[in-house]
Amino acid sequence: MGNEKDMHNDVDTVVNEALSFGVAIPFVDHLGFELKRFDGGFSELFYTPKPEHLNSFDVTHGGALMTLLDVTMAVAARSVQKDMGAVTIEMKTSFMQPARGKLTSKGHLMHRTATMAFTEGTVFDEAGRACAHATGTFKFVKRLATGPKSVNALNVTATAISTD
Repeated sequence: MGNEKDMHNDVDTVVNEALSFGVAIPFVDHLGFELKRFDGGFSELFYTPKPEHLNSFDVTHGGALMTLLDVTMAVAARSVQKDMGAVTIEMKTSFMQPARGKLTSKGHLMHRTATMAFTEGTVFDEAGRACAHATGTFKFVKRLATGPKSVNALNVTATAISTD
């Protein structure tokens, strides 16, 4: 499972200023995720759910938690090679208890190959209780320039057979 101490340490050891994801992610900005750790195979994000991010039980919606875990694991994967992108291939999420209040999500790169990353992430509530846990597989991809005025055609020849 990795280094338990690094993955589940207290928030006190976190750098105090927000870091940059290195790319613009409008949905992450909309949700208000704050990156606090992005190095050495580890990630940490803070998230304060807004009322519109809650479900009918007045707790954080599972979709918001899955997005938080997805981003947390992708950041952990990218933390060892920040010039690469990481796209989600699969993820499995377990919801253990309701997630209320300010949340902290911690991710860990468990193993990587030249093209794939195998990760895990856990969301904790303000009291430090684990609320949700996920494992995920990510594919490393070259980051392409993005924006409203750019077009990102893939460099594929007419005879190539795409396997990705």
